[in-house]
Amino acid sequence: MSMDVRAAVAMDAAPISHLLATAIRHSCTGVLAPDDVARLVGTNCSLPRLTAEIGIPGGAPGWLGWLVVAEPDGRIVGAAAGGVPGASTGEIYTLCTAPDRRRRGIGGALLAAIGDRMRPLEARRQQVTLLRDGDPALAFFTARGFTGEGRRLVRAL
Repeated sequence: MSMDVRAAVAMDAAPISHLLATAIRHSCTGVLAPDDVARLVGTNCSLPRLTAEIGIPGGAPGWLGWLVVAEPDGRIVGAAAGGVPGASTGEIYTLCTAPDRRRRGIGGALLAAIGDRMRPLEARRQQVTLLRDGDPALAFFTARGFTGEGRRLVRAL
């Protein structure tokens, strides 16, 4: 199944915020304390922050912007953000899919697209930091060649 990955636009900020909050709650509720889950949602899903980040792709050193996958009806079902903050290393800041749309190629399409944006900036590897120990995303990333200990994973691009 082919995925249409595109750069996020201003009107995507609220749907991205909702998607991130849903993904964080889905993977952290029952594992982290409710206050910790609320703090993660508050920090990572801030609408003003997302709106500002969408408005500056390529405008900040190393920042590559937000990418999204939307269904034909416009529902955002996947989102990713990344950059190349240091020499030869790309960083995946966020990559998530709607819990009801997992295992359909959305995450893989986003990961490939963000890698395609990192290569021209001479990134030779990608890194990601998982939200928590035992994060359900660990299986996704290790299946795609990421290795590491704890929450920090890396792979060659």
